[in-house]
Amino acid sequence: MSEPIRLFQYNTLGALMAGLYDGSLTIGELLEHGTLGIGTLDSIDGELIVLDGKAYQAKSTDGQVHVVEVPDYVKVPYAAVVPHQAEVIFKQRFEMTDKELEKRIESYYDGENLFRSIKIHGMFRKMHVRMIPKSSSHRKFSEVATSQPEHEQEDIVGTIVGIWTPEMFHGVSVAGYHLHFLSDDLSFGGHVMDFVIQEGIVEVGPVDQLDQRFPVQDRKYLFAKFNIDEMKEDITKSE
Repeated sequence: MSEPIRLFQYNTLGALMAGLYDGSLTIGELLEHGTLGIGTLDSIDGELIVLDGKAYQAKSTDGQVHVVEVPDYVKVPYAAVVPHQAEVIFKQRFEMTDKELEKRIESYYDGENLFRSIKIHGMFRKMHVRMIPKSSSHRKFSEVATSQPEHEQEDIVGTIVGIWTPEMFHGVSVAGYHLHFLSDDLSFGGHVMDFVIQEGIVEVGPVDQLDQRFPVQDRKYLFAKFNIDEMKEDITKSE
C-alpha cells in the first residue's frame, strides 16, 4: 500500500486575517513536508513560492519585483506544502484565460471535497500578480491588502504552483484556487491575480490527508479572539 499524500499546512489563513503575522516555523522545517506550495514570510513580507523543494520570496521594492531564494532559518507565520505527485497531466495547446483553464482543470476532479495540488508550467501571454507588503500586527490583513503592489508581465515563461481547497475548509485556507507564480529566470513572481496562458503542461495532484499544524508556542495565537464572519469576509476581500 502506498503512503498517503499529505498536505501540510502551518497555521490558518484566518489567523493572518486577524493580524497574527509573527513567523514561528522555519523554512527548513517546512520543506521537510513538501516540494510544492504557497505562503508568506515573517511579518507578511511578500509571497512564498515553494517549487521543486526550494523556497522563494517575491516582494515589491521601489516599484520593482524582487525574487530571492529563502534561507532555511527564515520563519513563516502561514504556509501550505505538499509532496506533489501528478495524478492528471495534460497539455494546454491553445490560449486560455485563467478562468477558462480553471474550468478545464476542474473537469478532471472526482468530486468537490478533496484538496488538490496544482502545477502549471508554460508560456503566459499575460501574468498579473500582487505581493503583500511587510506590516506589523496592529494592521489587519484586509487593510494591508488594499495597498498591496500589483505587477504585470507579458510573454513570460514560468510555473504556477498552488492548492485547490474545498468550500468546507474556507477559513482554514481560501476556498478554491490559491496560486503563486515564479518565472523560470527567477526575476518575477507573486500571488496570482489573473493570467492568460498560451501553452503549457498542467499537473493536478491528489491529497489524501490534511496535516494541520498550529503555532502552539505563540501566546498571541493561543489567546486571540476570532470573529468568524468578519474573518471570512476579510479573506474574500483580500484574496
